[in-house]
Amino acid sequence: MQTFVVAGGCFWCLDAVYRVLRGVSDVVSGYTGGEVPNPSYEAVCTGRTGHAEATAVTFDPEVIPADVILDVFFTLHDPTQLNRQGADVGTQYRSAMFYADEEQKRLFEAARERANGYWDGGIVTTIEPLGEYYVAEDYHQDFFAKNPGQGYCMAVALPKVNKIRKSYSQYIVA
Repeated sequence: MQTFVVAGGCFWCLDAVYRVLRGVSDVVSGYTGGEVPNPSYEAVCTGRTGHAEATAVTFDPEVIPADVILDVFFTLHDPTQLNRQGADVGTQYRSAMFYADEEQKRLFEAARERANGYWDGGIVTTIEPLGEYYVAEDYHQDFFAKNPGQGYCMAVALPKVNKIRKSYSQYIVA
């Protein structure tokens, strides 16, 4: 099993998308990349903690290749938007990949380079060392499945899930 920590806007969307992929065994929403220990959602939302809303994705590379996990990341959000995704604005919504070791850093750099090809360059995704990862509050975990009729889920998360279902159909849980 392998775990990647990525941030690309609101963690509800990343959580929702990665949960539909075969070979993904765990998805945990949380906060990383900041200076404040044990931040709350409310504190992270101020943009003053330095943390990003992130998702830790644990997967079996024998079932779903690491490159697919990373390509999904670059497909499900717009990595050319600096410190925002759509209406979500602030450094907490930045596009970032947090590496645990040099091998992950290499994989992340290669994925960002591949993404440059289909985003016509201009990618602002940072590749940062993984510091402390703080698990988000319980109500953020599997938010989309627990709140499918919620406005943000319908307007923002669902289209991303559908896009991944279509683009990566061979990896979707039946």
